[in-house]
Amino acid sequence: MSLVAAAPIQADWELDYYSRPVVEPDGKKRWELLICSSQGLEPSQARFRWVLRCPAASVNSVWLRDALGEALAAAAEQGFAPPRRIRCWRTSMRTMVQRAAESLALEVVASRRCYGLIEWLLERQRDVYPAEEGYMAGPLAPPPSPIQPLAIPLPEAARGERWSWASLPLASLREADQWPIDFPALVPLPAELDDDLMVTGLRLFSSNRSLAIAGWLAGLEPVRLSVAGKQLVLEAGLEDRWLLGNLEPEEAAAAAEALAQARLTGGGVQFLAVQAGEEQPGFTGFWLLRDLPDA
Repeated sequence: MSLVAAAPIQADWELDYYSRPVVEPDGKKRWELLICSSQGLEPSQARFRWVLRCPAASVNSVWLRDALGEALAAAAEQGFAPPRRIRCWRTSMRTMVQRAAESLALEVVASRRCYGLIEWLLERQRDVYPAEEGYMAGPLAPPPSPIQPLAIPLPEAARGERWSWASLPLASLREADQWPIDFPALVPLPAELDDDLMVTGLRLFSSNRSLAIAGWLAGLEPVRLSVAGKQLVLEAGLEDRWLLGNLEPEEAAAAAEALAQARLTGGGVQFLAVQAGEEQPGFTGFWLLRDLPDA
C-alpha cells in the first residue's frame, strides 16, 4: 500500500518588520521580523509563526530578502506552501518589504487586515518584551496621530441599491465557514467571548450586481466599520476610507455607541455582508472584521 503525502498547507502571511521597545547591548533599538500565517475560523488550523532579530545596521531590503528565504524554508519544513500573498500594514516599511518580496516572486498586499499579527504583537508587548534586558519601561512618546483622509463615496459600480444594519450571535459567526459564500473572508474569533454575544454588522443589497460589488470590495481589504460625525465609513487597505452613507444624528450616535461597545467588550468583532436580497440563501460576499489597534 502506497502512502500519499499530505498536501502543503496554503495560507497567506502577515508580516511586520520594525523596531521593538528593547535596547540592545550596542545601545541601538532591537529590530525584528515577525511573520505569521493568516487563519480562518477553525481553532485547530495549523499556524505558522516565525521571528528573526535584525541588527539595526542591517535594516534593508537585502537582509529582508534573505530572511524571507529562511522563513520560506522554515515554513516548508512545517508543511506550509509558499504564501499566495503577504500582507504588510506599516506604511513606512511598505517599499522595503515590497522590494524584498518581489525578488522572491512573492506578492505584497498593503493592508491592515492583519488581525492575527496585531494580536501577536500585543501579546509580545505584554508578555515578552517587558521580560527582556534593555526593555524601555515607562510611557513612550506616542507617534504623531495620522491625519485621516476624507471618506470617498464608493464608485457608482460598487454601490448597492440599499443597506441595513444587522446583528448576529457570535455562535452563528463561529460556523460561517459552513455557509455558502462566493467571496468569503473569515478570521479567528476570540475564544473567550460568549457565544450569545450579538455582533453588529452591515448588509449591502443589490439584486443585479451583488457579485460584482462583492468582488470589488474584496480587492479593498476591508478592515472595520466606523462612524465619523454623521458618516458611516468603511476603513480598508492601509488608510483608505470609503463613505457608505450619511446617517441621521440619532442613528449615528447609536451606531457609534454600538461599535465602541464592541471594541471594549466584544473583541472589536464586526461583519460586512453583500447579498442580492434579504431572502437570498447564503451570501455573495461576507467579511469578518476586527476593530483592533493599528500598532
